[in-house]
Amino acid sequence: MATVYEINKGINRSIEFKGIKAQYIIYLAAGLVLLLLLFAILYIVGINIYLCLGIILPAGGGLYMGVQHYSKKYGEHGLVKKMAQRNLPICIRSRSGKFFTQLSAKENEEEKNTGKTIAHL
Repeated sequence: MATVYEINKGINRSIEFKGIKAQYIIYLAAGLVLLLLLFAILYIVGINIYLCLGIILPAGGGLYMGVQHYSKKYGEHGLVKKMAQRNLPICIRSRSGKFFTQLSAKENEEEKNTGKTIAHL
């Protein structure tokens, strides 16, 4: 008899399968497809099937454990945020205050022209 797996998804929630959330399901699927292709290539080349299985099975287990680790550690969007954080500069340096004085002058002109005050956050 076939086993039926449930994919839990509520309203406004991402999908979850066996503790793996959102985009990590796609990462796992892509990794498994690559492992399948690697197995086929190794088998066609003529490597012993037991050696192929000895390579593919631990790699698949490592893939599953790695994806599950990232899913638990970073959550649904955390890994994307972590990768985006690398692109942020550590600090911003300005050798003169001219840029900032020009900004305040432009804001004063806009206030005079429109009559609206600009709120600073």
